[in-house]
Amino acid sequence: MNTGPAYPPAHTVAARIEAHFARHLAAAGDLRPLAPLPDAATIESVIDAAFWSSLRREEGFAPKISLAILPREDAHAPLLFERPLPLTPDALTRMAPAVERPGIHLGVWRNGGEGLSVWGTTRTLPAMCFVLEVAAPGLLVIKHGRGEEAVKFVNVAVLEGDQVKVLDERAARLPECPSVLSSLLGFDPPKSGEGDVNVLVELAVSMRAHGRGGSLLVVPATGQAWRESIVEPIHYAVSPPHRELADLLKDGPGPEPLRWRETLEKSVHAMAGLTAVDGATLITQRYELLAFGAKIARRRGAPPVEKVAVAEPVENGLRGVVDPGELGGTRHQSAAQFVQDQHDAVALVASQDGRFTVFVWSEGAQLVHAHRVEALLL
Repeated sequence: MNTGPAYPPAHTVAARIEAHFARHLAAAGDLRPLAPLPDAATIESVIDAAFWSSLRREEGFAPKISLAILPREDAHAPLLFERPLPLTPDALTRMAPAVERPGIHLGVWRNGGEGLSVWGTTRTLPAMCFVLEVAAPGLLVIKHGRGEEAVKFVNVAVLEGDQVKVLDERAARLPECPSVLSSLLGFDPPKSGEGDVNVLVELAVSMRAHGRGGSLLVVPATGQAWRESIVEPIHYAVSPPHRELADLLKDGPGPEPLRWRETLEKSVHAMAGLTAVDGATLITQRYELLAFGAKIARRRGAPPVEKVAVAEPVENGLRGVVDPGELGGTRHQSAAQFVQDQHDAVALVASQDGRFTVFVWSEGAQLVHAHRVEALLL
Protein backbone atom coordinates (compact mmCIF):
# COMPACT_ATOMS: atom_id res chain seq x y z
CA MET A 1 0.00 0.00 0.00
CA ASN A 2 1.28 3.49 -0.80
CA THR A 3 2.92 5.11 2.20
CA GLY A 4 4.07 8.28 0.43
CA PRO A 5 2.45 11.73 0.47
CA ALA A 6 -1.03 12.13 -0.92
CA TYR A 7 -1.54 13.26 -4.52
CA PRO A 8 -4.68 15.46 -4.17
CA PRO A 9 -6.09 14.92 -7.71
CA ALA A 10 -6.25 11.18 -6.97
CA HIS A 11 -8.87 11.80 -4.28
CA THR A 12 -10.64 14.44 -6.39
CA VAL A 13 -11.20 12.18 -9.40
CA ALA A 14 -11.56 8.69 -7.86
CA ALA A 15 -15.32 8.74 -7.28
CA ARG A 16 -15.99 10.06 -10.79
CA ILE A 17 -13.84 7.30 -12.29
CA GLU A 18 -15.67 4.67 -10.24
CA ALA A 19 -18.99 6.03 -11.52
CA HIS A 20 -17.75 5.85 -15.11
CA PHE A 21 -16.80 2.18 -14.79
CA ALA A 22 -20.04 1.39 -12.96
CA ARG A 23 -22.10 2.85 -15.83
CA HIS A 24 -20.18 1.02 -18.52
CA LEU A 25 -20.14 -2.32 -16.71
CA ALA A 26 -23.91 -2.07 -16.19
CA ALA A 27 -24.36 -1.35 -19.90
CA ALA A 28 -22.04 -4.15 -21.04
CA GLY A 29 -24.90 -6.66 -21.29
CA ASP A 30 -23.74 -10.11 -22.36
CA LEU A 31 -20.17 -9.04 -23.08
CA ARG A 32 -17.85 -11.50 -21.32
CA PRO A 33 -15.44 -11.75 -19.66
CA LEU A 34 -15.86 -8.52 -17.72
CA ALA A 35 -13.47 -7.04 -15.17
CA PRO A 36 -14.80 -6.36 -11.66
CA LEU A 37 -15.79 -2.83 -10.71
CA PRO A 38 -12.90 -0.96 -9.04
CA ASP A 39 -13.98 1.02 -5.97
CA ALA A 40 -12.98 4.64 -5.40
CA ALA A 41 -10.54 3.83 -2.59
CA THR A 42 -8.63 1.37 -4.78
CA ILE A 43 -8.60 3.81 -7.71
CA GLU A 44 -7.23 6.55 -5.46
CA SER A 45 -4.46 4.32 -4.10
CA VAL A 46 -3.39 3.18 -7.58
CA ILE A 47 -3.30 6.76 -8.92
CA ASP A 48 -1.39 7.92 -5.86
CA ALA A 49 1.32 5.25 -6.11
CA ALA A 50 1.63 5.63 -9.89
CA PHE A 51 2.00 9.41 -9.74
CA TRP A 52 4.83 9.42 -7.21
CA SER A 53 6.53 6.56 -9.04
CA SER A 54 6.38 8.56 -12.29
CA LEU A 55 8.54 11.31 -10.75
CA ARG A 56 11.35 8.93 -9.78
CA ARG A 57 14.22 7.47 -11.78
CA GLU A 58 15.62 3.97 -12.09
CA GLU A 59 19.21 4.13 -13.37
CA GLY A 60 18.43 7.51 -14.92
CA PHE A 61 15.24 6.39 -16.70
CA ALA A 62 11.71 7.61 -15.92
CA PRO A 63 9.36 4.67 -15.32
CA LYS A 64 6.75 3.86 -17.96
CA ILE A 65 4.38 1.27 -16.57
CA SER A 66 0.80 0.09 -16.94
CA LEU A 67 -1.29 -0.95 -13.93
CA ALA A 68 -4.48 -3.02 -14.22
CA ILE A 69 -6.93 -3.38 -11.34
CA LEU A 70 -7.69 -7.09 -11.66
CA PRO A 71 -7.65 -10.20 -9.45
CA ARG A 72 -5.13 -12.70 -10.66
CA GLU A 73 -7.86 -15.35 -11.01
CA ASP A 74 -9.39 -13.25 -13.81
CA ALA A 75 -6.16 -12.95 -15.80
CA HIS A 76 -5.35 -15.24 -18.73
CA ALA A 77 -1.92 -16.96 -18.54
CA PRO A 78 -0.54 -14.47 -15.98
CA LEU A 79 3.05 -14.30 -14.73
CA LEU A 80 2.68 -14.66 -10.96
CA PHE A 81 5.12 -13.44 -8.33
CA GLU A 82 5.81 -15.88 -5.51
CA ARG A 83 5.56 -12.98 -3.09
CA PRO A 84 3.28 -10.10 -4.17
CA LEU A 85 4.91 -6.67 -4.22
CA PRO A 86 3.58 -3.79 -2.13
CA LEU A 87 1.83 -1.06 -4.08
CA THR A 88 4.41 1.63 -3.34
CA PRO A 89 6.32 4.09 -5.54
CA ASP A 90 9.59 2.35 -4.63
CA ALA A 91 8.37 -1.08 -5.72
CA LEU A 92 6.82 0.22 -8.95
CA THR A 93 9.96 2.17 -9.90
CA ARG A 94 12.24 -0.82 -9.34
CA MET A 95 9.97 -3.06 -11.40
CA ALA A 96 9.53 -0.57 -14.27
CA PRO A 97 12.47 -1.64 -16.50
CA ALA A 98 11.06 -5.18 -16.76
CA VAL A 99 7.54 -4.17 -17.76
CA GLU A 100 7.88 -1.03 -19.89
CA ARG A 101 7.23 -2.81 -23.20
CA PRO A 102 3.76 -2.16 -24.69
CA GLY A 103 1.06 -4.65 -23.76
CA ILE A 104 2.46 -5.69 -20.36
CA HIS A 105 0.29 -4.77 -17.37
CA LEU A 106 1.09 -5.05 -13.67
CA GLY A 107 -1.89 -6.66 -11.94
CA VAL A 108 -3.11 -4.95 -8.77
CA TRP A 109 -5.60 -6.43 -6.29
CA ARG A 110 -6.28 -6.80 -2.59
CA ASN A 111 -3.94 -9.21 -0.82
CA GLY A 112 -6.06 -10.35 2.12
CA GLY A 113 -5.62 -8.10 5.12
CA GLU A 114 -2.39 -6.63 3.74
CA GLY A 115 -4.15 -4.23 1.41
CA LEU A 116 -3.37 -3.69 -2.26
CA SER A 117 -0.41 -5.39 -3.87
CA VAL A 118 1.06 -6.20 -7.28
CA TRP A 119 0.54 -9.93 -7.86
CA GLY A 120 2.33 -10.24 -11.23
CA THR A 121 1.87 -9.33 -14.89
CA THR A 122 -0.61 -10.08 -17.65
CA ARG A 123 -0.89 -9.35 -21.36
CA THR A 124 -4.59 -10.09 -21.75
CA LEU A 125 -7.33 -8.11 -20.00
CA PRO A 126 -11.08 -8.65 -19.75
CA ALA A 127 -13.42 -6.01 -21.09
CA MET A 128 -13.82 -2.82 -19.06
CA CYS A 129 -10.69 -3.46 -17.02
CA PHE A 130 -9.34 -0.35 -15.29
CA VAL A 131 -5.88 0.44 -16.67
CA LEU A 132 -3.59 3.26 -15.59
CA GLU A 133 -0.64 4.07 -17.82
CA VAL A 134 2.31 6.15 -16.65
CA ALA A 135 3.03 7.97 -19.93
CA ALA A 136 5.66 10.45 -18.68
CA PRO A 137 6.74 12.07 -15.41
CA GLY A 138 3.60 13.42 -13.80
CA LEU A 139 1.42 12.30 -16.73
CA LEU A 140 -1.09 9.50 -16.07
CA VAL A 141 -3.74 8.13 -18.43
CA ILE A 142 -6.71 6.10 -17.14
CA LYS A 143 -8.34 3.90 -19.76
CA HIS A 144 -10.20 0.67 -20.42
CA GLY A 145 -10.26 -1.92 -23.18
CA ARG A 146 -13.14 -2.48 -25.58
CA GLY A 147 -13.36 -6.22 -25.01
CA GLU A 148 -11.51 -7.07 -28.22
CA GLU A 149 -7.91 -7.08 -29.42
CA ALA A 150 -7.96 -3.39 -30.30
CA VAL A 151 -4.69 -1.51 -30.12
CA LYS A 152 -6.20 1.73 -28.89
CA PHE A 153 -7.85 1.61 -25.47
CA VAL A 154 -10.62 4.06 -24.60
CA ASN A 155 -9.25 6.92 -22.51
CA VAL A 156 -11.29 7.84 -19.46
CA ALA A 157 -9.18 10.56 -17.83
CA VAL A 158 -5.80 12.24 -18.13
CA LEU A 159 -3.98 13.57 -15.06
CA GLU A 160 -0.98 15.84 -15.56
CA GLY A 161 0.34 17.44 -12.41
CA ASP A 162 -2.56 19.32 -10.86
CA GLN A 163 -4.62 19.22 -14.08
CA VAL A 164 -7.36 16.60 -14.46
CA LYS A 165 -9.21 15.99 -17.73
CA VAL A 166 -12.15 13.58 -17.61
CA LEU A 167 -13.67 12.71 -20.98
CA ASP A 168 -17.14 14.03 -21.69
CA GLU A 169 -19.06 11.11 -23.18
CA ARG A 170 -21.80 13.48 -24.34
CA ALA A 171 -19.47 14.82 -27.02
CA ALA A 172 -19.93 11.64 -29.07
CA ARG A 173 -23.71 12.17 -29.12
CA LEU A 174 -23.62 15.73 -30.41
CA PRO A 175 -24.83 16.35 -33.97
CA GLU A 176 -22.12 16.11 -36.65
CA CYS A 177 -19.59 14.52 -34.30
CA PRO A 178 -16.76 13.21 -36.54
CA SER A 179 -16.32 9.44 -36.54
CA VAL A 180 -12.71 9.67 -35.39
CA LEU A 181 -13.88 11.47 -32.25
CA SER A 182 -16.77 9.10 -31.47
CA SER A 183 -14.43 6.13 -31.95
CA LEU A 184 -11.85 7.57 -29.57
CA LEU A 185 -14.63 8.05 -27.03
CA GLY A 186 -15.54 4.39 -27.44
CA PHE A 187 -18.93 4.76 -29.15
CA ASP A 188 -18.19 4.25 -32.84
CA PRO A 189 -17.53 0.64 -33.89
CA PRO A 190 -15.18 -0.04 -36.81
CA LYS A 191 -16.71 -0.35 -40.25
CA SER A 192 -17.53 -3.72 -41.72
CA GLY A 193 -14.39 -5.40 -43.06
CA GLU A 194 -11.99 -3.45 -40.84
CA GLY A 195 -11.73 -6.09 -38.14
CA ASP A 196 -11.21 -4.36 -34.81
CA VAL A 197 -9.59 -1.29 -36.42
CA ASN A 198 -10.69 2.31 -36.77
CA VAL A 199 -8.14 3.49 -39.32
CA LEU A 200 -8.43 7.23 -38.71
CA VAL A 201 -7.83 6.65 -35.00
CA GLU A 202 -4.74 4.58 -35.72
CA LEU A 203 -3.47 7.16 -38.20
CA ALA A 204 -4.01 9.91 -35.63
CA VAL A 205 -2.10 7.99 -32.94
CA SER A 206 0.77 7.29 -35.34
CA MET A 207 0.88 10.90 -36.59
CA ARG A 208 1.14 12.18 -33.05
CA ALA A 209 3.80 9.61 -32.18
CA HIS A 210 6.35 10.73 -34.77
CA GLY A 211 6.53 14.10 -33.02
CA ARG A 212 7.26 16.23 -36.09
CA GLY A 213 3.77 17.59 -36.58
CA GLY A 214 1.76 17.08 -39.74
CA SER A 215 -1.53 17.40 -41.61
CA LEU A 216 -3.72 14.66 -43.09
CA LEU A 217 -6.58 15.65 -45.41
CA VAL A 218 -9.32 13.10 -46.06
CA VAL A 219 -11.30 13.88 -49.23
CA PRO A 220 -14.14 12.15 -51.12
CA ALA A 221 -13.12 9.07 -53.10
CA THR A 222 -14.74 10.46 -56.26
CA GLY A 223 -14.29 13.87 -57.85
CA GLN A 224 -11.38 16.30 -58.00
CA ALA A 225 -12.83 19.34 -56.21
CA TRP A 226 -10.06 19.14 -53.60
CA ARG A 227 -7.53 20.24 -56.24
CA GLU A 228 -9.08 23.74 -56.16
CA SER A 229 -7.59 24.14 -52.67
CA ILE A 230 -4.12 22.73 -53.42
CA VAL A 231 -1.19 24.53 -55.05
CA GLU A 232 -0.20 23.01 -58.39
CA PRO A 233 2.04 21.32 -59.27
CA ILE A 234 2.01 18.90 -56.33
CA HIS A 235 5.63 17.89 -55.89
CA TYR A 236 4.81 14.54 -54.27
CA ALA A 237 1.67 13.54 -56.14
CA VAL A 238 1.02 9.78 -56.31
CA SER A 239 -0.23 8.35 -59.62
CA PRO A 240 -2.04 6.07 -59.69
CA PRO A 241 -3.32 6.44 -56.10
CA HIS A 242 -1.51 4.04 -53.77
CA ARG A 243 -4.02 1.43 -52.58
CA GLU A 244 -2.11 -0.75 -50.11
CA LEU A 245 -4.11 0.36 -47.07
CA ALA A 246 -7.37 0.50 -49.03
CA ASP A 247 -6.88 -3.05 -50.35
CA LEU A 248 -6.03 -4.41 -46.90
CA LEU A 249 -9.24 -2.99 -45.51
CA LYS A 250 -11.28 -4.19 -48.47
CA ASP A 251 -9.95 -7.76 -48.16
CA GLY A 252 -10.36 -7.89 -44.38
CA PRO A 253 -8.53 -10.13 -41.88
CA GLY A 254 -9.27 -13.37 -43.76
CA PRO A 255 -7.89 -16.68 -42.44
CA GLU A 256 -4.71 -15.11 -40.99
CA PRO A 257 -5.89 -12.19 -38.85
CA LEU A 258 -2.59 -11.75 -36.96
CA ARG A 259 -0.53 -11.43 -40.15
CA TRP A 260 -3.19 -9.13 -41.64
CA ARG A 261 -3.06 -6.97 -38.52
CA GLU A 262 0.73 -6.72 -38.61
CA THR A 263 0.68 -5.73 -42.27
CA LEU A 264 -2.06 -3.19 -41.61
CA GLU A 265 -0.09 -1.59 -38.78
CA LYS A 266 2.97 -1.24 -41.03
CA SER A 267 0.83 0.37 -43.73
CA VAL A 268 -0.73 2.79 -41.22
CA HIS A 269 2.69 3.81 -39.86
CA ALA A 270 4.06 4.27 -43.38
CA MET A 271 1.16 6.56 -44.34
CA ALA A 272 1.35 8.49 -41.07
CA GLY A 273 5.08 8.91 -41.59
CA LEU A 274 4.42 10.84 -44.80
CA THR A 275 2.71 13.57 -42.76
CA ALA A 276 6.10 14.48 -41.27
CA VAL A 277 7.06 16.00 -44.65
CA ASP A 278 6.33 19.73 -44.87
CA GLY A 279 2.86 20.18 -46.37
CA ALA A 280 -0.28 18.04 -46.20
CA THR A 281 -0.85 14.37 -46.97
CA LEU A 282 -4.02 13.67 -48.96
CA ILE A 283 -5.99 10.42 -48.85
CA THR A 284 -9.48 9.47 -49.97
CA GLN A 285 -12.26 8.26 -47.70
CA ARG A 286 -11.32 4.77 -48.92
CA TYR A 287 -7.74 5.34 -47.64
CA GLU A 288 -6.14 5.63 -51.08
CA LEU A 289 -3.01 7.80 -50.97
CA LEU A 290 -3.17 10.73 -53.41
CA ALA A 291 -0.25 12.97 -52.43
CA PHE A 292 1.98 14.18 -49.63
CA GLY A 293 3.88 17.41 -49.05
CA ALA A 294 1.01 19.29 -50.71
CA LYS A 295 0.59 23.04 -50.14
CA ILE A 296 -2.89 24.25 -49.19
CA ALA A 297 -4.24 27.43 -50.80
CA ARG A 298 -7.53 29.28 -50.46
CA ARG A 299 -9.90 28.27 -53.25
CA ARG A 300 -10.23 31.00 -55.89
CA GLY A 301 -13.10 33.31 -55.03
CA ALA A 302 -13.62 31.81 -51.57
CA PRO A 303 -13.54 34.02 -48.46
CA PRO A 304 -10.76 33.58 -45.90
CA VAL A 305 -11.69 31.61 -42.80
CA GLU A 306 -12.42 34.15 -40.07
CA LYS A 307 -13.99 32.18 -37.23
CA VAL A 308 -13.70 28.58 -36.07
CA ALA A 309 -15.79 26.80 -33.43
CA VAL A 310 -13.50 24.95 -31.01
CA ALA A 311 -14.40 22.17 -28.60
CA GLU A 312 -12.55 19.71 -26.40
CA PRO A 313 -14.37 16.46 -25.47
CA VAL A 314 -13.53 16.65 -21.78
CA GLU A 315 -15.56 17.93 -18.85
CA ASN A 316 -15.22 21.72 -18.58
CA GLY A 317 -13.05 21.65 -21.70
CA LEU A 318 -12.59 24.29 -24.37
CA ARG A 319 -15.79 25.64 -25.94
CA GLY A 320 -16.44 28.69 -28.08
CA VAL A 321 -15.82 30.46 -31.38
CA VAL A 322 -12.33 31.84 -31.95
CA ASP A 323 -10.08 33.40 -34.55
CA PRO A 324 -8.27 30.58 -36.40
CA GLY A 325 -4.95 32.10 -35.35
CA GLU A 326 -5.74 31.15 -31.76
CA LEU A 327 -5.70 27.43 -32.65
CA GLY A 328 -2.08 27.34 -33.74
CA GLY A 329 0.23 28.31 -36.58
CA THR A 330 0.07 28.06 -40.35
CA ARG A 331 -0.67 24.33 -40.33
CA HIS A 332 -3.87 24.80 -38.29
CA GLN A 333 -5.02 27.87 -40.21
CA SER A 334 -4.54 26.23 -43.60
CA ALA A 335 -6.40 23.10 -42.46
CA ALA A 336 -9.32 25.25 -41.30
CA GLN A 337 -9.31 27.05 -44.66
CA PHE A 338 -9.27 23.74 -46.55
CA VAL A 339 -12.30 22.41 -44.66
CA GLN A 340 -14.16 25.70 -45.11
CA ASP A 341 -13.57 25.46 -48.86
CA GLN A 342 -14.12 21.67 -49.07
CA HIS A 343 -17.09 20.85 -46.86
CA ASP A 344 -16.86 17.10 -47.52
CA ALA A 345 -13.28 16.91 -46.28
CA VAL A 346 -11.84 16.17 -42.83
CA ALA A 347 -8.47 17.52 -41.70
CA LEU A 348 -6.33 15.97 -38.96
CA VAL A 349 -3.52 18.17 -37.63
CA ALA A 350 -0.76 17.14 -35.22
CA SER A 351 1.44 19.75 -33.56
CA GLN A 352 5.04 19.16 -32.50
CA ASP A 353 4.01 19.91 -28.91
CA GLY A 354 1.53 17.00 -28.88
CA ARG A 355 -1.70 18.88 -29.58
CA PHE A 356 -4.02 17.18 -32.06
CA THR A 357 -7.00 18.77 -33.79
CA VAL A 358 -9.71 17.33 -36.04
CA PHE A 359 -11.34 19.88 -38.37
CA VAL A 360 -14.81 19.22 -39.85
CA TRP A 361 -17.48 21.38 -41.43
CA SER A 362 -20.70 21.92 -39.49
CA GLU A 363 -23.71 22.44 -41.74
CA GLY A 364 -25.84 23.46 -38.79
CA ALA A 365 -23.50 26.19 -37.57
CA GLN A 366 -22.08 26.98 -41.04
CA LEU A 367 -18.65 27.02 -39.44
CA VAL A 368 -15.52 24.93 -39.34
CA HIS A 369 -15.43 22.94 -36.08
CA ALA A 370 -12.05 22.23 -34.51
CA HIS A 371 -12.09 19.29 -32.06
CA ARG A 372 -9.06 19.16 -29.76
CA VAL A 373 -8.49 15.44 -29.09
CA GLU A 374 -4.94 15.03 -27.78
CA ALA A 375 -6.28 13.88 -24.38
CA LEU A 376 -7.83 10.89 -26.18
CA LEU A 377 -4.70 9.87 -28.08
CA LEU A 378 -2.30 9.31 -25.17
